[in-house]
Amino acid sequence: MVIKNVSLETVIGVSSKIPENSMIEIAFAGKSNVGKSSLINTLMNRKSLARTSSQPGKTQTINFYNINDLLYFVDLPGYGYAKANIQEKEKWGKMVERYLHQSKMLRAIFLLIDIRHDPSANDKQMYEWILSNGYHPIIIATKADKIKRSQLQKQISAIRQGIHVEDKTIVIPFSAQTKQGKEDIYELIDSLMEQAGGE
Repeated sequence: MVIKNVSLETVIGVSSKIPENSMIEIAFAGKSNVGKSSLINTLMNRKSLARTSSQPGKTQTINFYNINDLLYFVDLPGYGYAKANIQEKEKWGKMVERYLHQSKMLRAIFLLIDIRHDPSANDKQMYEWILSNGYHPIIIATKADKIKRSQLQKQISAIRQGIHVEDKTIVIPFSAQTKQGKEDIYELIDSLMEQAGGE
């Protein structure tokens, strides 16, 4: 996959209508501070198009990035920020659930989990919630450069066991620093686009 043109096309908030797009969508979910913006920027070959919020948990919009006029990267707001109040968490849940239910073009959800730590209760809940909404998450294990190479498989196993993933779930270790995993994710996106072309 060669990314030539990227633009932030649509931003929707709690009360906004879900756009009826004609191109496939790939969504990115993850808790605050997991490196979601870094992953999206790396995939888009941009330094700061996907913005990191100065206050974790404050991003309360769903952002649609048009990639090559072929597909959308959909950046879902980060979850699990401890200081977010209950009302904010409920709004987040309803907005994301509305998107999952109403999008006709969503083909995959990448769920980001920090490879350095065992999955949190929020990660487990999110994984199960995505499954219950009819999708099979692809796990992106972020910050892979922060652990020794010899620990990689052990940490991937910990993620698999920690959220009780389905047998065929793909787990891709990723680093925004070294670009490890970038080509694997591109290949996956290419295959999703091929499948969509055959639908």
